[in-house]
Amino acid sequence: MADKPTSSSSFDLNRRQLLKFAGATAAVGGLGLHAGLAGASERPQGARDNADGVLDIAIIGAGIAGLTAARDLQQAGCNSFVVLEARDRVGGRVLNHDLGSGYVSEVGGQWIGPGQTAVADLARELDVGTFPTYCEGKTVILGGEKGRLAIDLKGTFGTDEAVAAKLSELSRDVPSGSPWKSPRAAELDKLSAGDWLAQQNIKPEDRSGWDTSFTLTCGVPPAKMGLLHFLSMVNSASCDYMKLDSIKDSAQGTRFVGGSQLLCIRMAEQLGDKVRLACPVREISGWNTDVVTLHTDQGEIRARRVIVAIHPALCNQVRFDPSLPEGRAALQRAWPAHSPARKTAMVYKRPFWREKGLNGHTIQVKGPVLWAWDNSPPGGEIGVINAFIVNAQVPSDHKAAQQVLTEVYARSLGDEALNPVAYHEHDWGQADPWSITCVSAIPPGFWTTHGESLRPSCGNLFWSGTETAEIWAGYMDGAVRSGHQSALQALNSLLKA
Repeated sequence: MADKPTSSSSFDLNRRQLLKFAGATAAVGGLGLHAGLAGASERPQGARDNADGVLDIAIIGAGIAGLTAARDLQQAGCNSFVVLEARDRVGGRVLNHDLGSGYVSEVGGQWIGPGQTAVADLARELDVGTFPTYCEGKTVILGGEKGRLAIDLKGTFGTDEAVAAKLSELSRDVPSGSPWKSPRAAELDKLSAGDWLAQQNIKPEDRSGWDTSFTLTCGVPPAKMGLLHFLSMVNSASCDYMKLDSIKDSAQGTRFVGGSQLLCIRMAEQLGDKVRLACPVREISGWNTDVVTLHTDQGEIRARRVIVAIHPALCNQVRFDPSLPEGRAALQRAWPAHSPARKTAMVYKRPFWREKGLNGHTIQVKGPVLWAWDNSPPGGEIGVINAFIVNAQVPSDHKAAQQVLTEVYARSLGDEALNPVAYHEHDWGQADPWSITCVSAIPPGFWTTHGESLRPSCGNLFWSGTETAEIWAGYMDGAVRSGHQSALQALNSLLKA
């Protein structure tokens, strides 16, 4: 006979069902708790409301990780939960900009690729389609005031294959989920990616390309990125650098129809009033007791378990009473809190560059445009050029920024680029108090000092978010995986109470 749920919780799922969840989740690589659900007849008919007003689980953050966790709870039959989001929207670091007429341009994370099966599965379940990133034709490389080279890079960034192979080989000894456990961790974590590149005898003209590549992937120049962390990213991509840092058949290879935020919008629609917007958590008290109290702008919320699905550095804006264990607190204090990324979109009546045999991709050496690419909708009904830009070289004024970029695109794609129909941009360093960084640029020495404190729960707090993922940390896929994992941890903890 199945064990009865603990009387201290309104959660009705019995232990036999939970074990089915765990077994099925493990069988598919941790891709979804709901994969192990028995038939509808075995599912609980809904959780009882607690007379004492205490929820089973509270989730902080309505990004991909938090909403994935909430969706798993709902599908498991646990209805005693809430999702608290500080912003007035869902999505976290994924956000769509409405271009009108049903078209969008992604402001934040937007791509998935081979091996990112968790987010791909989620998209299928939510009926969100995918399509390949456009890369057919020649990429334009701009250098100096007049230098221009159009070349077919065959869906890559033109990376030196010999150096890429060395990175791929080194990554085999660096576990993606626990880089600090690498047998070479002490050695590798002393170096920045820039230090390592300097040892590879790369020609000066090729080094600039590597600098651009690292900056695009990591959000900072190679000199500020820890080599150990970067190798853990390569390890996620099946120890193949080209699957991490290319376009075709890589982590930048596939986009979502309707934009990446659509994943979060549809999950939130399924969750209904379980999601509370404009509800920042200011303080968490009693996390080491049976009932945790969350102090929010909309009042106090009490829960037996709390999933914290926000950026580690953002946790520093929350007061913890009592203070967190020093290891976890030190990790949060040391986590890079600001890696500004400014993303722009120039809109045209049509993708005219395709008619010229160009793919819309531009790489500018030591210029304002790090990388521009064709971000048009699947059918190419309108033309959109997105770009990551160098903040220091582009005016903050909207119209002035547009002028600078149209001149770069005219040089790259032709004079038609001088006549866009719309322009917009988003600076993640300035967006709101809750978007303190876009990506995590982990410096040298971080993981060997703080790695062991990344995932262990603190009392009844469970850490989630893409940064905690075992693979594809920092990517949307990692966020989905971390959501699944934290939901399983919280449910299991309730049943063991």
